[in-house]
Amino acid sequence: MGVPRRKSGSGLPFPLFLSVKKSLIKKSSTTTPNVNVFQEPSVIIDFMKVYKLETVQHLNASIEKCWDFFSSPQNLQTITPDDMSFVIQDFDGKRMYPGQVITYTLKPLLGITINWMTIITVSSENQYFVDEQRFGPYTLWHHKHFFEPTETGTKMTDVVHYALPFGILGQLANKIMVRNKLKSIFEYRHKKIEEIFNSKA
Repeated sequence: MGVPRRKSGSGLPFPLFLSVKKSLIKKSSTTTPNVNVFQEPSVIIDFMKVYKLETVQHLNASIEKCWDFFSSPQNLQTITPDDMSFVIQDFDGKRMYPGQVITYTLKPLLGITINWMTIITVSSENQYFVDEQRFGPYTLWHHKHFFEPTETGTKMTDVVHYALPFGILGQLANKIMVRNKLKSIFEYRHKKIEEIFNSKA
């Protein structure tokens, strides 16, 4: 009788989960994404579709100023739509660092309150950080944030890989609601960031 395979928090066999994580982190360094581009599915594992969202935004600010803003968890509320009722419940008050845990509540769909726990898995000052859902509505949520200096300021790239539970029902929910909701959230985020960093006023 074989030894049971260890499962990750995503429900995947642990070795396979680590392999997917490594490939996702490595892949991002060689891509040049466009603004608000959805590619689905990017990976299919055990009949689970992993969807991908990439956005790029150019900011008229130094990379240090951008990092100062985005590495502060409190500012996530500033760039999240008000109707999502986003509230940070617990974090240590520090800027993002590997191992940091952030818990919050929000109402992403149909006014239903969701509890979410995020962990910052990777962080390099003025370059990038990665946040992953440890508890929440997704089977997988892996969000990479990159910052690159440019002649006029900073190029900011977000790469999100996500998967939903419930198999075919989750895929249907993605087509009907989740995909469009995520797109609207990132469009709102893009607009707010423009106001903060690129306003001429």
